[in-house]
Amino acid sequence: MKNYKITEKYTYRVEWSEEDQLHIARCLEFPSLAAHSKTVGGALKEIEKVVEEEIAWIKEENEEIPEPFGLKKYKGNLTLRVPAEVHRKLSIKSAEEGVSINQYILSKIS
Repeated sequence: MKNYKITEKYTYRVEWSEEDQLHIARCLEFPSLAAHSKTVGGALKEIEKVVEEEIAWIKEENEEIPEPFGLKKYKGNLTLRVPAEVHRKLSIKSAEEGVSINQYILSKIS
């Protein structure tokens, strides 16, 4: 079994920038970081290097390193505050569909 580096466990996204004519890569766990390249693979390699450097700096500062999304344990609970009027509308809509407000909201965001 392969021993993965922590940087390989983070969530990456590479997008094309028409303005820059480059691929821009980001790591979702480190939203302030970005890297670019003419190729998708190059952008991904660059952002992984940037994340490695950021982690090294965080360790030097004795700060907490963000946990990769794929390793986090989620409870499945959300607390959502909405204005009273929105709550009323959700209650009506869910009643019309014969489901709980929770089921109604879940069907809309799934």
